[in-house]
Amino acid sequence: MLPPMTTDHLVPDDLRSLYHVREWRNAAGVLSTACPAEWNDIIDVLRAFRLLRSEVLTAGGGLSPISQQINGAFDSKGWKETKFATKIVVDEVEYVTPTHLVDCFKGRVALELEWNNKDPFFDRDLNNFRLLFDLRAIDVGVILTRASELQGIFDSLGKGASYGNSTTHHGKLWPRIEGGGGGGCPVLTFAITPALYVDDGPDALATALRRKSERDAKRKPRGKTGVSPTAGTGDEDTEIG
Repeated sequence: MLPPMTTDHLVPDDLRSLYHVREWRNAAGVLSTACPAEWNDIIDVLRAFRLLRSEVLTAGGGLSPISQQINGAFDSKGWKETKFATKIVVDEVEYVTPTHLVDCFKGRVALELEWNNKDPFFDRDLNNFRLLFDLRAIDVGVILTRASELQGIFDSLGKGASYGNSTTHHGKLWPRIEGGGGGGCPVLTFAITPALYVDDGPDALATALRRKSERDAKRKPRGKTGVSPTAGTGDEDTEIG
């Protein structure tokens, strides 16, 4: 029997050195050929992203600045937080099949950001992809999460307790995909690795602390358009730690 064909070689080498990259059902090939504009957006955002020490230290008490950085980058490229109104009709009887909000949607690509949620959020995301793919609303799903190896950095910064084993990291994601959680939907995953970590110094930390204080004083409401400032947290303006 021939080994299964893969297309993850289509992911640029520089991204493969910064993220753990895995695909399901030739997702990279689908993205690069059927959704080239969206694929270029994803490449641009992932290339520009850096995991800043100041943002790790000031995460918590709402949507983390890490998620805000990523959401803002996609929002600037026209990606929208989207909720689909779906239903199935059987013998003229309608059955509503609600979906959860998709963090970032553009064209026919759904992208979910799972930086630091409880790991069952992966089940929700994959089920969403499965349903939307079966209904022909999307061609491919993308999940951006963190690599398990970041735990060493979190521990060294005194933040390890905020990033437990039962939260969203790539070690919790792939068993779910391989177990069929996304059905037939092609899925491409990126996990942020320690290669992206940058110590941006005390001045940046002081600025980040000031911004956190401002966020805590006045939480931002969910936006009406674009990528919601809460994207990456399910339907709530909160993350763990």
